[in-house]
Amino acid sequence: MEQPRRGRRYTYADYCTWDDDKRWELIDGVAYMMSAPGTRHQRVVGEIHRQLANFLRGKPCDVFASPFDVRLDGADEDDSVVQPDILVVCDKSKIDEKGVRGAPDFMVEVLSPATSRYDRVIKFNLYQRAGVREYWIADPDSGTVGVFLLEGGKYIAAAYSAADTAPVEVLPGCEIDLREVFNEE
Repeated sequence: MEQPRRGRRYTYADYCTWDDDKRWELIDGVAYMMSAPGTRHQRVVGEIHRQLANFLRGKPCDVFASPFDVRLDGADEDDSVVQPDILVVCDKSKIDEKGVRGAPDFMVEVLSPATSRYDRVIKFNLYQRAGVREYWIADPDSGTVGVFLLEGGKYIAAAYSAADTAPVEVLPGCEIDLREVFNEE
């Protein structure tokens, strides 16, 4: 199996040939190796996922946690494949055995020191361009969540702290209790 090399552009078809023992993302043809998340990161992911899963029980949307491939264009020629920490898809036709084809309705990335710029800039721009309706960036260090809602092709920002309950705008009636998300116990 060929592994990605610096300076080369790749597609989803290439991505499918890489070693499954390593996690990669592909953004605009550039391969990014992903490191394993830490304990704090996983606690935040787990709590947001739990609250979403409880809300979505019996509803038509599905929630997934990483690693789960999102092929933003959905074709073998696609040059962007990401594994967001959490995603929600309400259009079941986008889900297949390999992951999701097309933009999910809602995506969450939890920051770590190594991924802050990547999540705040590179993925932010990619998700906005791909049409992800709502994107959250959760920061365990500051106990905050940046919420970005897609309006007219651009993200409109809001922010919430660890003392807040944050609405998931694309899932009417869904609220995430951030006190539980950022609880250190």
